Amino acid sequence: MLDTLLTEAVALQSDAVALRRALHRDPEIGNDVPRTRAKVLAALAGLPLDITLHDTTSGIVAVLSGDHPGPAIVLRGDMDALPLTEDTGLAFASENAGAMHACGHDLHTAMLVGAAHLLSAKRDLLYGSVIFMFQPGEEGFHGARFMLDEGLLDAAAGAATGAYAIHISPLYATGTINHRTGPQMAAQDKLDIVIKGSGGHASAPYLALDPIPVAAEVVLAIETALTRRLDPFDPAVVTVAHIAAGTTYNIIPETAAMQGTIRTFSEASRTKVHALLEDVVGGVASAHGAQAEVIIEHGYPVTINDPTFTDFVTEVTGSVLGAENVAPLPSPIMGAEDWSYVLERVPGTMSFLGACPPDSEPGTAPGNHSNIVIFDEDAMPTGIAAYTGVALSHLSADGQM
Repeated sequence: MLDTLLTEAVALQSDAVALRRALHRDPEIGNDVPRTRAKVLAALAGLPLDITLHDTTSGIVAVLSGDHPGPAIVLRGDMDALPLTEDTGLAFASENAGAMHACGHDLHTAMLVGAAHLLSAKRDLLYGSVIFMFQPGEEGFHGARFMLDEGLLDAAAGAATGAYAIHISPLYATGTINHRTGPQMAAQDKLDIVIKGSGGHASAPYLALDPIPVAAEVVLAIETALTRRLDPFDPAVVTVAHIAAGTTYNIIPETAAMQGTIRTFSEASRTKVHALLEDVVGGVASAHGAQAEVIIEHGYPVTINDPTFTDFVTEVTGSVLGAENVAPLPSPIMGAEDWSYVLERVPGTMSFLGACPPDSEPGTAPGNHSNIVIFDEDAMPTGIAAYTGVALSHLSADGQM
């Protein structure tokens, strides 16, 4: 059964590509993606699915009930785009200025629709239900959390005992599945710092309290503190990516503002870094007689792949695609994912699906979030087959097909 899924998925490729390109031409940002929702619903029409439209977002929950009772598995495809202008030159490039599917969510969505078609034809093999989670708002809008709050995991008759998501990437060879057990992606928090001094004339800094050199010292002090006070085997990255101060060349401003991100791989490290930033920023500012405000906005938690479920996914995808096409990630990735909210509730996994353009070597092509990123659409049958194989195996009579 599993070794025929890729062939069956290839037969769906033209439809999947057509949907992907329709989504790519018309990207929408955030949790409100009504045109995207309409396209997905049209692509699901006629399938034996119990569909619920969420109110807090444009999320779609489509439940396929198998012919036999049993638990449920969640399969996710995210639907939202990014706020940047596309410059790929593709014939189906974005027609919406300032919006682009630069992270492959159009492919995720189209592949999940393909899996819904394949699995709908195999209901007699399902001992339980498949919850297809079409999710907006992954790009910083906490869409998964909203969908959980609105009852995602209560959509099926049986309890969700597994969860699987696929994220496409041009960094890996086309058609390969790449993942690791344990922490795979970082927690991500937003950092805002304001240094307050007192303004004055640039010719007389001794009559003012210049916040700019204080801000510069804060940036360096943060980097030093991270290397001296954190366990290097539980790493963290703090990046100050935006600094704003002053209005012209001869005025010392009153304030300097900084923004950045915090990336960590454990809650212990996350808590320690937050406290460390308060100490370091406050200490440096105090040493100069300035005041400091540190505001940390919690973002996505660590994305942690359940070890048992991930081993299961490795075995299943190896059977579907060939073991040579399934590879362990050598290390975690500092990017963040709101799939982490689901994995806090249900044992599951996220895999990266390789989609390196044929004219590039893996690891050399422009990556996700680039305005010129291109994904190899020949990877799509692999994603459809992987989704389908994991669901079939998880919901088989003995939990392992």
